[in-house]
Amino acid sequence: MGLLGSCHCGRTRFEVDAAPATLTRCTCSSCSKRGALWAYYTPDSFRLLTPADDVATYRWNTKMVKLNFCATCGCATFNESPDWSSGEPDFEHPKVSVNARLFDGFNLDAVPVETIDGRNLW
Repeated sequence: MGLLGSCHCGRTRFEVDAAPATLTRCTCSSCSKRGALWAYYTPDSFRLLTPADDVATYRWNTKMVKLNFCATCGCATFNESPDWSSGEPDFEHPKVSVNARLFDGFNLDAVPVETIDGRNLW
């Protein structure tokens, strides 16, 4: 079953194919300040439903990750990055991380949250 999500003002809307089985809380400086809980998807499981021009992008440090946010209200919406599950960037298998706090009508408390030590990993 798919899920819809949107930023605070509703200008940036998206859809994913399924509810996440787990969520990730990252302690890196960017994620901590943004306050997101991340759900990970393959690019073909994520659809941006609004024009790409309504999305702003911030890149920091290595510039490998596109940190996307609504250009109007500033909500952290989704990120685009290589797969890091092996510990190295895998550009052949990109991932989209979606801020699960933005899913419409979704119970975040029903999903386990894993914390990763992004503060010390990168």
